[in-house]
Amino acid sequence: MGIDWQLLSFGPDGWGPVLLKAAGVTVSVSLCAFLLGSVIGSLVAWAKIGGNRWMRRLAEGYTVVLRGIPDLIVIYIFYFGGRQVLAFFGHALGMQGPFDISGFVAGALAIGLISGAGQAEVFRGSYHSIPKGTLEAATVVGMGKWLMFRRVIVPQALTTAIPGLGNQWQSAIKESALVSVTGLVETMNQVQVASGSTQMPFFFFAVGAVIYLLITTVSEFVIRQAEKWSLRGQNYHQL
Repeated sequence: MGIDWQLLSFGPDGWGPVLLKAAGVTVSVSLCAFLLGSVIGSLVAWAKIGGNRWMRRLAEGYTVVLRGIPDLIVIYIFYFGGRQVLAFFGHALGMQGPFDISGFVAGALAIGLISGAGQAEVFRGSYHSIPKGTLEAATVVGMGKWLMFRRVIVPQALTTAIPGLGNQWQSAIKESALVSVTGLVETMNQVQVASGSTQMPFFFFAVGAVIYLLITTVSEFVIRQAEKWSLRGQNYHQL
């Protein structure tokens, strides 16, 4: 059976524009989730490294829970549970419904929390990779904690963290496909609609796979360039 490539055109009968828009939504929700995960991961890593006993326990519990339960459950909790939370506070304040939470917000928050657990371990490992002599030398020359963090810890830790953060970014892109259960029109949702409308599921799911592959391939190139830039002036071997 032949394939009608006009289905991917940008004409009135083609699915090109909506697929392109859906790919943009995929990148957007993944980026928001990754940035949120970076903030959370940094705070959790700090709690594990320099926090008191209770902060370390809370941080450890967070990473254990978020890395141990299915991602889809976290998304459901934020999407459906988020409605209930909004309704509870809305009614308490005397507000009238309906109360809803967008699939984009729920997906970004859920994936951000999931990504934060992974990024916390990346940041923690990167910090411990810094030679102790470097930190001792910074202390000897009179650097305060903030100056040491900005001038010594961040530059050296990020150099080590970039590959791991790249993996977390790629994971966020793939996890974004699960957000389709909220009704958000991203790549996975759109190819499901297209396959159902045209009765060509194999073709459109293959197109969806290509879209994700293009996004991750471009991302991999950017990550490698960032890694090379961070290692400028140093000797390293290209794998």
